[in-house]
Amino acid sequence: MQITVISVGKLKEKYLKEGIEEYSKRLSAYCKLQLVEVSDEKAPEEMSGAEMEQVKRKEGERILAQIKQDHFVIALAIEGQMWTSEKLSSELDKLALHGKSQVAFVIGGSLGLADAVLKRADVLLSFSKMTFPHQLVRLVLLEQVYRAFRISRGEPYHK
Repeated sequence: MQITVISVGKLKEKYLKEGIEEYSKRLSAYCKLQLVEVSDEKAPEEMSGAEMEQVKRKEGERILAQIKQDHFVIALAIEGQMWTSEKLSSELDKLALHGKSQVAFVIGGSLGLADAVLKRADVLLSFSKMTFPHQLVRLVLLEQVYRAFRISRGEPYHK
């Protein structure tokens, strides 16, 4: 299975980079992983609603340019479905069983995802009703994908 993580913004924090490197290494035994960063749109602290939508739209265009026709797209969005780790595992298994071996997870910027990206998504997934920094979500996502592969293969992983 090919897992692509498309995310907005450059990762700066050392601890997040190290965690992502660790889970990328672990995932190499289970899938081909590609991490794609698209640049975030520079924006002032205070913005009107229209300006926020314009920022999301520009970031969304960059995201959509990275999504392939055959990608099954799972967009991380607070309004999405909340799955257990076991459900993520079974959904990835189902995709593989049905020949959908190209899965793209999409993580938006600090303002979230553009409507066009949400419409392109096959599934909207939420990790929580809480808001998390989008850079931290990358690490959490990779850990959960790793956990999903371990669950799928009946391999031990701490609960």
